[in-house]
Amino acid sequence: MGVNGCGVSDRLGWRIESGAEIGHWTADRLETGFYAERSTALGLVKDGKIVAGVIYENWNRSSIMAHMVVEGRLTRKFLSAIFDYAYRTCGVNKVICPVYSDNHKSRKLVEKMGFVEEARLSDCQPNGDIVLYTLKRVDCRFLEGRYG
Repeated sequence: MGVNGCGVSDRLGWRIESGAEIGHWTADRLETGFYAERSTALGLVKDGKIVAGVIYENWNRSSIMAHMVVEGRLTRKFLSAIFDYAYRTCGVNKVICPVYSDNHKSRKLVEKMGFVEEARLSDCQPNGDIVLYTLKRVDCRFLEGRYG
């Protein structure tokens, strides 16, 4: 059984799960005071340990905000799941991912996923700016092919 009893393990011990525990794990690492109970969260669990989480918020039928934490390796199925939820389940055209400007590891990760910097909020966090990265549905490679 996994973190919250949801999901199915593959033969290598990976599970994709959703639930409050995933939301709290992710929110604790973001250190932003999210109300995890009010948001949807998806997580990647390896051998009973959460290694990645995404909290979704501010859905407005056109876009959704995604906050990601990764402390391990990501799987193709998880990448497909996080974008499938945003684009197909929520029906948005754009995912917005805010990243602190001094968090170079996260910036590199979202850029590798295909997000592009669309806006920058100056002096909005203790060590600098908040960079708003966006990814349009038409530009998302995680919905088809080897991911889909």
